Amino acid sequence: MSASEHVQTESSADGWDAVADLPPSAKLVAKVLEYNDTLSQSELAEKTLLPSRTVRYALTRLEEEGVVESRFSFSDARKRLYTLDIE
Repeated sequence: MSASEHVQTESSADGWDAVADLPPSAKLVAKVLEYNDTLSQSELAEKTLLPSRTVRYALTRLEEEGVVESRFSFSDARKRLYTLDIE
């Protein structure tokens, strides 16, 4: 197995590789979601101490990488709930 094949195999096995090149705010949001299962954007802002705008940008980047899933809240349809989707 060549070095490039080895790296490719590792990256598909570890979803955190997709997060590695993202901004620090996105890494922090991913880590907080790892420990808290499902949170809203406002809860993430509270737990990370980041501004809502920064959390929104981090979530967008994480969704683009396919490591965060979002769904509407059943209790408040105006809110979205976010869950980390890394195996």
